[in-house]
Amino acid sequence: MHRRRFIALSALASASVIAPASAQAQPSLTIRWFGHLAFQITGGGLRLFTHPFLPAGCTAGLKLPDKLDVDYVMISSRLLDEGFIENLTTDTRVLADSGFYNIAGTTFQGISTDHDRIGGRRFGRNVMWRWEQAGIRILHMGGAAAPLTAEQRILAGRPDILILPVGGSDKAYNAKEAWETAQSLNPRIIIPAYFRTSKASSTCTLSPVDEFLQLAPKEKTVRVTNPNYTLRAKDLPETTVIRVLPLA
Repeated sequence: MHRRRFIALSALASASVIAPASAQAQPSLTIRWFGHLAFQITGGGLRLFTHPFLPAGCTAGLKLPDKLDVDYVMISSRLLDEGFIENLTTDTRVLADSGFYNIAGTTFQGISTDHDRIGGRRFGRNVMWRWEQAGIRILHMGGAAAPLTAEQRILAGRPDILILPVGGSDKAYNAKEAWETAQSLNPRIIIPAYFRTSKASSTCTLSPVDEFLQLAPKEKTVRVTNPNYTLRAKDLPETTVIRVLPLA
């Protein structure tokens, strides 16, 4: 088995600076969704990929890029549907643990939460990732299932983009829980994730995104058609909108 390079969590880690892939800042952010919790996010001189999975069950018919040509991969747990890293090349750097990291002048914060509704006793811990890229504040909640504590809400801040699990199951928010969490964080844009798609097998127990959308104002919801969802900080809305991305 190949050994993977993880970003070490230590008192010195937050002070270190890793050279950027490109010194030239990009004016826009581009997001591609590969299903479940997997996103490719490019902009501001950084190329990121989140939550690669092993195709099975709810991810059975989903396909990741043949090659992850990115600088860093972020995961929230080692579960196979959201943290499968065995297929990554040996030089791929993975952010996996809670804490602060300074990468190419960008601060990433991993915020630990419960991955189930029973204090993490079944699925352990989940890491929410918070960072700013191309001038846009992003919070990827991973497989959050428990209500956020007051401290976790403070650490999360008000994101410009909230990537939110909405499909339910034993290890992520259902539609109602997701909507209540979104209201508490007051993001500018909600991108739903972790819901049942047409690619899932018959064993998948997730709910479709429509259950979440029924709770939101219809005039605030748009189903994006371009798999490359691109936006700039200056174009962010003042009030919360929902953008449902197509599979890449």
